[in-house]
Amino acid sequence: MTLKKYLNTIVIFFLVALLTSCKENPKMNLLDEVLLPKPVLVKATGSSFELKNDTKILIKGDSEELFQMGKYLANLLKPATGFDLEVKATSKKTISNSIYLMLTKLESNYGEEGYQLNITDKNIIIKANSVKGVFRGIQTLRQVFPSEIEASNLQNRKWFIASGEIYDYPQFTYRGAMLDVTRHFFKKEDVKKYIDMIAMYKLNVLHLHLSDDQGWRIEIKSWPNLTTYGGSTEVGGGKGGFYTQEDYKEIVKYAQERYITIIPEIDMPGHTNAALASYPELNCDGKATKLYTGMKVGFSTLCTHKKITYQFIDDVIRELAAITPGPYFHIGGDESHSTKIEDYIPFINKVQELVIAHGKQVIGWDEIVSATIKPTTLVQYWGRPKNALKGVSKNAKIILSPSDRTYLDMKYDSITKLGLKWAGYVDLDKAYNWSPSTLIPGISKEDILGIESPLWTETVTNMEEVEFMAFPRIIGHAEIGWTPDSLRVWDDYKMRLKKHAKRLKIMKINFYPSVLIDWNESKSKK
Repeated sequence: MTLKKYLNTIVIFFLVALLTSCKENPKMNLLDEVLLPKPVLVKATGSSFELKNDTKILIKGDSEELFQMGKYLANLLKPATGFDLEVKATSKKTISNSIYLMLTKLESNYGEEGYQLNITDKNIIIKANSVKGVFRGIQTLRQVFPSEIEASNLQNRKWFIASGEIYDYPQFTYRGAMLDVTRHFFKKEDVKKYIDMIAMYKLNVLHLHLSDDQGWRIEIKSWPNLTTYGGSTEVGGGKGGFYTQEDYKEIVKYAQERYITIIPEIDMPGHTNAALASYPELNCDGKATKLYTGMKVGFSTLCTHKKITYQFIDDVIRELAAITPGPYFHIGGDESHSTKIEDYIPFINKVQELVIAHGKQVIGWDEIVSATIKPTTLVQYWGRPKNALKGVSKNAKIILSPSDRTYLDMKYDSITKLGLKWAGYVDLDKAYNWSPSTLIPGISKEDILGIESPLWTETVTNMEEVEFMAFPRIIGHAEIGWTPDSLRVWDDYKMRLKKHAKRLKIMKINFYPSVLIDWNESKSKK
């Protein structure tokens, strides 16, 4: 080879290498991505990261819990991408083509659930004070990916995501959903599905309403007839059902893995007909009531003067507290119209002591403020502002569940087939356009632990109907609980929700297409 040909070859080689090295990922704007709930701060850097089949998920440190979180992320990404991403620990600072999950010391305002998400063209880093925060960051990362990442089958496409930085943490520590499994029973697989849905929007509590007039849904081994008889039916006369304690433990573990706290509710002294029908000694006349499959409330009450009643309650709390690792136990206390107030007050006082004796913190519906509230008792406001104010005057923290804003069983409008309307119609704007700290004059943000979205199931019989009543309203509630009020604007939320609809459809979530949004107008890929 002549010198000239040799030099030409060298030049061509370097030109090819230079062109190859200069090949950039597409420019993308992180500010265009649809994120729900809206993060505290998003900064775009204009480039992108490509997830590939050889991308690694790296764990900084030797935390087994963090390693399992890496496996969770790998499993989340696998169905749509087909990538079997390797998860391994590393001590190195950065490696290209990697997703880093790391625990570090962030500022105090990040708490346990805040996180920082940094995306460059080389790698992705999620930092947090705890694994719980890393999990919340993963929920944001999945929304940065195209909507197709939620598909259950392989998608033929490349996986570029916009680069930038996200700094994020919640404004309230308690962000919950409630599922009534008594009026209609839902199997443990349904509950798990609901857990996955709410986890995506950074909710951290699932309150299970486990007993009512129409059914008793949790096995109590010392009182077996509660489920074998009291759990045998539901609203409308269906066959009902119940969770064994092993079923319940499975639900609790599944929720724990998604950093959701399960709160069991045993409603008392009213809403107790299933128990009264199962054990005649809980009635003042010693006679069992008939099983009830209707929808009326306020007609039942435990006999508050009998010693056996408190033995029964103590046994129920003891067994349920033993299999509930979370700190809370909900005692109901609402709509006990058949209990005289002079009986109701000492009853609530006594039950609070029983719950505390078993190592749990009491939550009760706002009627319990008539009693002597223990220092750690939480009051869940649902209907009467004066009760919430009375709770605050007794130094109780408040959980906000205003029925005319957060009750997911309320009809959207006059033609909604499912649901009730006693608290009014609740369309998406009414569900979203309110601020916890100004909802009740005299109650400030400091008085509020958080918010919860209850779904009562008198008219809801299956998961498709659960989804229809919950979504997309619960997404707005999740944003109220997470995002600072100063960053929430209805018109902005409405546009993001419209673009988010594609993701909901891919996930096969049966959401309500409110007329307030022109769903067909969206051209977004998200």
